[in-house]
Amino acid sequence: MFKQVNRKADNRKRHLRVRNRILGTAERPRLSVYRSLSNIYAQVIDDTIGVTLVAASTLDSKDQPGGNADAAKVVGKAIAERALEKGIRKVVFDRGGHIFHGRIKALADAAREAGLEF
Repeated sequence: MFKQVNRKADNRKRHLRVRNRILGTAERPRLSVYRSLSNIYAQVIDDTIGVTLVAASTLDSKDQPGGNADAAKVVGKAIAERALEKGIRKVVFDRGGHIFHGRIKALADAAREAGLEF
């Protein structure tokens, strides 16, 4: 009668659909974002060799803990700075199956302002 709502499974399906179109290479690695209720994580990944090049999360920062939009901005700035230190300027953005809104958008905007191109 009623469809059972399984947000985690729906999100996983959307993420797989996004990942079918996105591939991180050495020239343009993938900026992957994972959002939980309490934290937000970002990684720059080279999918050709399967290596995480740079990572940042709200767990790194003592100033801005938590999973709100302000914390996402701090993580976006941190991931961009760390990527630029490694010589990575251009990335492909992987929103992780989430809507480009709220914390995901705040992280992306902060990374762009800090110098990443995507």
